[in-house]
Amino acid sequence: MRPAGSGAIQGNAPMAPLPAGRTVRDTLTCVNGGFPDIAILGDRPSRGTKAGFSRVDGMTGTMLIGLSVALGCGLLIGIERERRKGDGGYQGYAGIRSFAVTAVTAALAQALAPALVVVGAVLIVALSVASYLRDKSGDIGITTEVALFATYLLGVNAIERPAISAAGAVVLAGLLFLREPLHRFSQELLTAAELRDGLLLAGAALIVLPLMPDRAEPLLLGVNPRRLWGLVTLILALQAAGHVGLRVGGPRLGLPLSGFVSGFISSIATIATMGARSKKHPALSGACVSGASLSNVATFVFLIAVVLAVFPYALGALAPALFSGLAAAIAVSVVSLLRYRDETEAAAPAAEGRAFDPVQAIVVAVLLTGVTVLVVYVNSGLGEPGVNVIAALTGIADVHVAAGSILSLYANGALEPGHIVLPVLLAITTNSISKLVAALAGGGPRFGARIGLGLALILAALWLPYVLLQR
Repeated sequence: MRPAGSGAIQGNAPMAPLPAGRTVRDTLTCVNGGFPDIAILGDRPSRGTKAGFSRVDGMTGTMLIGLSVALGCGLLIGIERERRKGDGGYQGYAGIRSFAVTAVTAALAQALAPALVVVGAVLIVALSVASYLRDKSGDIGITTEVALFATYLLGVNAIERPAISAAGAVVLAGLLFLREPLHRFSQELLTAAELRDGLLLAGAALIVLPLMPDRAEPLLLGVNPRRLWGLVTLILALQAAGHVGLRVGGPRLGLPLSGFVSGFISSIATIATMGARSKKHPALSGACVSGASLSNVATFVFLIAVVLAVFPYALGALAPALFSGLAAAIAVSVVSLLRYRDETEAAAPAAEGRAFDPVQAIVVAVLLTGVTVLVVYVNSGLGEPGVNVIAALTGIADVHVAAGSILSLYANGALEPGHIVLPVLLAITTNSISKLVAALAGGGPRFGARIGLGLALILAALWLPYVLLQR
């Protein structure tokens, strides 16, 4: 037996007893060259070694995730391009393997030495240019070449932001796959007028709206220009959405869809138009009632959108009444649609011409400004009762203008928020009376009675929450 205090470092060579005050760890530190965190005895590494291994393992895990995502991106886009190579006489220079290798190479370049990323990008561009110049197929497109370069960038990005690269690969593959539908939409379905209106709407929302000052302007008598233009943009967007819905649905959906779409512009005018058509073509009476009823649904949808655009904080107070009225309008429309289903369908013409009417939208905005100014002066002279009177009178012509004016004043602090519900309900009520008059004038007593019954149910549902909450 070896004496106590002796040990072995290599083989069976004896070790001298430890000097006083020295420990085994001190001795191992000296033997190991002064690195106490690296033990040469025992089967458990020190804490420093574990931290080092953790850092290495973390870097390795990140790299593996990035490489896997890059490979998935390349395979996804490459599969789509490989299928495209078999269409007709097209022979692309890059398929599934080329895209996969490109993405993985990009990820490796980013992981090993970022300087290699530039070299790889130059190589991809050079190969794409050479392939395009050598192409004799007659296809002058450069979609595959650009897609290959985009795949390279996705692979580079996959190391540090794999989620973004994965999402980008899905979007890119989807765009490539939707080649035929996109071509058909742009060349056959989309008209020049619709393209112009789309650009006009984008300019109104993305260029003009951010430039509008977001404050009450004294020169405009307290009107907020950004909120005002936001309402104009909202009207244009709703009109455009309705136009698109009518184009997509086609004449098969007929008068009901047309009534719903037109209701965003003017429900009163829509009901009058449907009434006149019902009188002229009695066989379409059910369809016209359905269209007129759906215009009431559009009124509530548009009104909720106006609240969100002008003064969203008021939605909490208005929600019980507005959503109750909306539910009743939907129920009335469903009943009329079920009755219309059994009648002979005479399809309405598909939507043509412009997607929206900017003049009408601007007129509504000017009307809104005038009513807002009028309400300010009435409120300063008569107080809250005067606001209710103005709201009721304005609602006769347009409930959205009335509601927008009242909400604008509450948003600017000119009125107390606790009294916001009653003026809006009064505007909806007087507007419903105008709808009934339009139905009687346009379609006669029979058509007016059917529309009036639906309006009565809607008003009952509208006022019921308000009455219950006042108790």
